[in-house]
Amino acid sequence: MVQEKLIDGLFTIGAVKFGTFTLKSGIVSPIYIDLRLIVSYPNLLKDVAETMWEKIKDVETDCICGVPYTALPIATAISLTHNIPMVMRRKEIKDYGTKRAIEGVFSPGQRCIVIEDLITSGSSIFETVDPLKFEGLEVTDVVVLIDREQGGKQRLEGCGYRLHSVLPITKILHCLESNKQIASATVSEVTNFLQANQITT
Repeated sequence: MVQEKLIDGLFTIGAVKFGTFTLKSGIVSPIYIDLRLIVSYPNLLKDVAETMWEKIKDVETDCICGVPYTALPIATAISLTHNIPMVMRRKEIKDYGTKRAIEGVFSPGQRCIVIEDLITSGSSIFETVDPLKFEGLEVTDVVVLIDREQGGKQRLEGCGYRLHSVLPITKILHCLESNKQIASATVSEVTNFLQANQITT
């Protein structure tokens, strides 16, 4: 029920779109997911954060880190609600001041869970995990809202990380189809696209 509510909310605000979209890679996709929109919908953001927390609440951790930028408000919401310290990775390291890649208060050896909105290949997650580990933080678990199921999970697990995902893309498709929000032809088109564009490296 919680998942269905989230899926409906994401679809309603246009965070999950169907049509013809050119992705950053240049590939033309029949689905586009833009989770940056959720910052303008506080109730939905709260639901997203709480559902993701449910996935990791039993994992022992000392802090969390949201992948910049879309996952930062999600991580902040989790931090505020559950009193979990947060650290932040800089996308651009300043050449003055502390010149730190990771901001916040932490100690080497502490455990950190990485928060991300979406996983495709997992590259953006590694861009956050690597500097965290360089600073001495231990990272074993990652939680994402949506798994596009294109090989990112296998890539992460192959490197020894556990992925906790709230919404596999197939779950989103089947839920929207059963609620008659998208046609079965759209489901087939997206499914075929995802299977034909798997990340293998």
